Amino acid sequence: MKRSNFSFLMLILLATILVLLFLNLVLGSVAIPWKSVWNIFWNIQEEPVTWQNIIWKSRLPQALTALVAGAGLSVSGLQMQTVFRNPLAGPSVLGISSGASMGVAFVILLSGQVGRIALSRLGFIGEVAMSMAAIIGSLSVMALIVYVSQKVKGNVTLLIIGVMIGYVANAVIGVLKFFSVEEDIRAYVVWGLGNFSRVSGNQMVLFIGIMAVLIPLSFLLIKTLNLLLLGDGYARNLGLNIKWSRLLVITSAGILTAIVTAYCGPITFLGLAVPHLCRAIFQSSDHRILMPGVVVTGAALALLCNLIARMPGFEGALPVNSVTALVGAPVVASVLFRKRKDDLNE
Repeated sequence: MKRSNFSFLMLILLATILVLLFLNLVLGSVAIPWKSVWNIFWNIQEEPVTWQNIIWKSRLPQALTALVAGAGLSVSGLQMQTVFRNPLAGPSVLGISSGASMGVAFVILLSGQVGRIALSRLGFIGEVAMSMAAIIGSLSVMALIVYVSQKVKGNVTLLIIGVMIGYVANAVIGVLKFFSVEEDIRAYVVWGLGNFSRVSGNQMVLFIGIMAVLIPLSFLLIKTLNLLLLGDGYARNLGLNIKWSRLLVITSAGILTAIVTAYCGPITFLGLAVPHLCRAIFQSSDHRILMPGVVVTGAALALLCNLIARMPGFEGALPVNSVTALVGAPVVASVLFRKRKDDLNE
C-alpha cells in the first residue's frame, strides 16, 4: 500500500473516532444538547449540574474505556491470528478469558457460600475484588500456556490445549454455579455480559495508564510478526528464534486480553473481527500497516458498539457482547466467504 493511501485512511479513521467519541457524549437515555456537551467539555459556560455529572462521571469514562479496550483487544487478536496462522484465532482462543471468568466466579460465587455476604452488595470493594480475581485467573492461565508452549512444538497442539483449558474452566464455573445462591449467580452473569461502564474514577485512570504502556510495547513485535508470516522455515533461516518469538507474542496478547477482561468483562468478537476488517480496508498483510490500523479501527468499532448499546431514548443499556456479536459476526463471516471464493477461483 502506498504511504499516501495509508495516511489518508488513517486520517479518516481518526476523524471517525472523534465523531463517535462526541456522539457517545451527546447520545444516551438522557437527552443533552450537543451545544451543552461542548460547553461542558470546554467549560465555556455554566450548564446544569446533572448534565455535568452525566458527562464527566458516566459517558466520558465509558467512551474512553471502550476506546482503549477496543484497541487492546484488536492488537491481541491480530497477534493471535498471526502466530497461529488461523483466521478464527482471537484473544480468547487460549482460554485466557475463561481463566479470568473462573477467577471472578471463585470470588463472586464463593463469597455468598463462605462469607455469607454477596459480593455485589459491597460496591467499590466488590468491583476491585472482581478485577483482581480476573487478573489473577487470566494471568495464571497465561502462565500455564507459556509453560506448555515451551514443551510443545506445533501451534495446532497449543491451540487445542488452550481450548481444552477453556472447557475445564467452564466446567469449574458450572459446578460453582450449581452450589451458589441466585443473587451471586446473577452478579456473575451480569459481569460475563461485558460492560464498558464498570470502569470509572481512579480505576479508569489506572486502566488507561496500563494500556497506554502495553499497546505501544506490542509495536516492538512488528518485525517478529512479519517474519512469522513467512513460515517457520523462512523465519528461522532469517535468524528468528521461533520458540522465543512465539512466547513473546503469546505473552503480549495474553496480558492485553487479561487486563481488558479484568476491567470490562469478557468482550467477544472485537479482537476476532477487527484484524480481518483492517486487512480488507488497507489491503495489506504488513504489520507495519496493520498494527496502527487495528488500534484505530478497534477503537472506532468499540465506540460504535458502545453507542448502539446505549440507544438514545432507551432506559438502561444492552449487553455489550450482544452488540459486538451483531457487528462482528457478519464481518468474520464475509471475510471467510470471500476467502473461500478466492480459493475456488484459484
